[in-house]
Amino acid sequence: MHNLSVIQQSIRMALDNIRHNKMRSFLTMLGIVIGVASVIGLVTIVSSVTGSVMDQFASLGAGTITVTAQGTMNRHGLSDKDLEKIRQLDGVEAVAPTASMQTSAVYGKTVTDSVTVQGRDAVYFQHNDDTIQSGRYFNPAEMTGETNVAIVDADFVENVLAGNGELGTTFLLNGYQYKVIGIKSADDSVASAFMADSSSSGTVIVPYENVLKMTSMKNVSSLEVYYGDDVDSADLEDRLQQLLDTLFDVDEDSRDNAYSILNLQSLMDTMNTIQDMLSTMLGGIASISLLVGGIGIMNMMLVSVSERTKEIGLRKALGAEPARIQLQFLIESITLSLLGGLIGIVLGIVIALVGSKILGTQFRISYGAIGLGAGFSAAVGIIFGWMPAKRASDLNPIDALRAE
Repeated sequence: MHNLSVIQQSIRMALDNIRHNKMRSFLTMLGIVIGVASVIGLVTIVSSVTGSVMDQFASLGAGTITVTAQGTMNRHGLSDKDLEKIRQLDGVEAVAPTASMQTSAVYGKTVTDSVTVQGRDAVYFQHNDDTIQSGRYFNPAEMTGETNVAIVDADFVENVLAGNGELGTTFLLNGYQYKVIGIKSADDSVASAFMADSSSSGTVIVPYENVLKMTSMKNVSSLEVYYGDDVDSADLEDRLQQLLDTLFDVDEDSRDNAYSILNLQSLMDTMNTIQDMLSTMLGGIASISLLVGGIGIMNMMLVSVSERTKEIGLRKALGAEPARIQLQFLIESITLSLLGGLIGIVLGIVIALVGSKILGTQFRISYGAIGLGAGFSAAVGIIFGWMPAKRASDLNPIDALRAE
């Protein structure tokens, strides 16, 4: 109980001394404030940006491996039998072949060139149920290549259909009449921005067999492989690679010319590693400000000891123990650091919030950064306050009372 009373009294004396030297205390805390705010602001912004990008990649391909198989001189693309072999791999839930082309479209008497055509399978829409905003997807009966139905995006509606986005609208695509059964949702993801063709007048999604018929091709050159949550994606990727090596009769040195595999889970793991490295680097850089702030606190406490030499001597002459003198100055140093740390935490969160708004990313509080800032500020108070506190406790009371 006595020790608690001593600590409370020391805290009150520390706060009184801070109030009596407001400007000096503020300037001393400024280094801690800037350091903590920098750590929290920078790390939180990085976490928000990378988190938003990760969410977009996850929405594109969580549980998906994308294969692009241009083939070799002797073998182009993948046949239906090849696709069936891929479906039979352990862990594979479904395979969605795709095909693409660019052609012209006719609506009324207007011909529009550079229309992007994507051939999709019904399986694709089962795993991407947010692809359209109105209408419906393809059904299995429409995947034979004999039914001309289409899903169009907003650019196609505006540039080709002259703003007519009604379901049931018909138009000519590469000489074939198609009927609109769905309107594609807007896709503002990072990956979509990378893949977007600025020269395209719009995108039409049709059954992939229709694209093969229009291009007179028999094999597909792209597909998406879907797997379950409990499947090791790296292991499945290895087994898929071995199968494709066999199908195209290639080895490790020549496989890059025959096909490529994109495992988004591996990409996301890599991005997580990069995020951790960036956060650590930024935290280390910002922590330099905390080090500078700690030196400022030590300087102020040393000045305070010099200014209060007589006070320290009088207290010692009245029986104050050196440990209590040391505790008072140490608590004063820690109080300065924690006050600066608290202000820095609030300022850092505000900076991160404003930064997230400007960048258009979802605000995500980094509790790790807050913990780092608070812990570092407390550590700074203890480490840099110990030497001045020890110096005060070691003062000889007689010499201190004689000091001017």
